[in-house]
Amino acid sequence: MKKLLVLVSVCTALFAFTFIDNVPNIVNALRMGNAEEVSRYFDNFIDLKLLERDEIKNMSKNQAGFAFQSFFRENGIRTFELTSQREMGGVMYLAGRLINSGRGYNITILLKNKDGGHQIITVRIN
Repeated sequence: MKKLLVLVSVCTALFAFTFIDNVPNIVNALRMGNAEEVSRYFDNFIDLKLLERDEIKNMSKNQAGFAFQSFFRENGIRTFELTSQREMGGVMYLAGRLINSGRGYNITILLKNKDGGHQIITVRIN
């Protein structure tokens, strides 16, 4: 009985550390207007569509991070309001509104479950 209890405890601890739900971290970083923190959760290649620009597919994580951070800086993004969050078959999407001192922008983020957490694969801002 003692061995079973130890085994269950070890398995529970391992499972807790292998699946980390980083979606709350992404949402919090958006709420703080921290584009650099959000870009840490980009997959190796993402699709990026920024306001009044053509969508770029398979953009590298570094390039996308730089473009995303520039957008936040240039448009004075201060916070984020989450309006919808859904998950289906290992793919999740977040939708909301980026808030600045002016009109704000709609944002949709697609994430996939990879390496024990969610990674951003698409960002669309309009």
